Amino acid sequence: MNIQCLLKAEGSLNAKVSCSYDNHEIIMLCEDEASGLKAIIAVHNTNLGPAVGGCRMYPYANQQQALEDVLRLSRGMTYKSALAGLPMGGGKAVIIGDPATDKSPEIFKAMSQFIDSLNGKYITAEDSGISVADLKLVASHTDHVLGVTDQQEFGGDPSPLTAFGVFTGIKAAVAHQYGKHSLDDICIAVQGAGLVGRYLIQLLHEAGAITKVCDVNSTNLRKAKELGAEIVEVDDIITTEADVFAPCAMGAILNDQSILLLSAKIVAGGANNQLENSAHAATLKGQGILYAPDFVINAGGIIEVCRQMQGSSMQDCRKKIAEIADTLTTIFKHSQETGKTTAHVAELIAEQRFNRKLTNNRVSSAA
Repeated sequence: MNIQCLLKAEGSLNAKVSCSYDNHEIIMLCEDEASGLKAIIAVHNTNLGPAVGGCRMYPYANQQQALEDVLRLSRGMTYKSALAGLPMGGGKAVIIGDPATDKSPEIFKAMSQFIDSLNGKYITAEDSGISVADLKLVASHTDHVLGVTDQQEFGGDPSPLTAFGVFTGIKAAVAHQYGKHSLDDICIAVQGAGLVGRYLIQLLHEAGAITKVCDVNSTNLRKAKELGAEIVEVDDIITTEADVFAPCAMGAILNDQSILLLSAKIVAGGANNQLENSAHAATLKGQGILYAPDFVINAGGIIEVCRQMQGSSMQDCRKKIAEIADTLTTIFKHSQETGKTTAHVAELIAEQRFNRKLTNNRVSSAA
């Protein structure tokens, strides 16, 4: 197994220059010829606690694409945990491979050894392309895994709690943008009907909303249709008439072109890194579209993961997830009052929290 640090001694990125690098603490590449594993772990910030974030498996076109993704995702986890008030930092892992064809017990054993090499600085959990069953294979070789306890609700899978957080966030966004305090007859276009999307569709349907859904997976579409959703072509989901656009698939889908095609006046979904780049928050605002920052609205999963780590009750967990609506309402109002984008407001709040903790620690050490 070959494990390589991608950071130079002075802390700069020892790889092709990446626009997503943000003074990360650790960036490690693992290549294991025996198992076929090729993976990257990035730890962004541990001021508030150990870096926690899911492990994603995806057939990236090349290592640079995987690096960009893991850097953005790990940074997002720092901000997500800080805004949710959790004692966690931000980290992420990506495995380069097709989750439909490339999984094996050997790969997950090698991945556990890779995680162990960081000595607890990174704790992994479920993410796109990785199931609870996969995590159990990892957990059989390392203790640095969360979300695999059968006795817990949903078997430790945080996806339903992520969906619950998005659901509460959508309600807050609809109340702010449209002045309506119910989802009756509100139309939500859901992009992606995987685990998070499917649970979200169910919650929306139960709340009286109209749902339009797209997905590349026919099984996901069938299940969405059984929940009462109208099926829309993948290429039409952006332009379909709707009140809310809820991205619940891969990231970087909001760009110069797609934003201009949006019918909805709210973007509120479960996907990570929905904006192609940070400037697109201003583009959305300029179009009169209310953006619920993804690292705020989709924090339900990491709140559930934190609950598992701390051993607190599900009742307390759901109460904390429901607070996502209050956090978003505060962000929306501050954005409206100051003219700053919702993303900028949210990032400022998060940075104050994790930077203040670092400052307090330094003062305590010096005393």
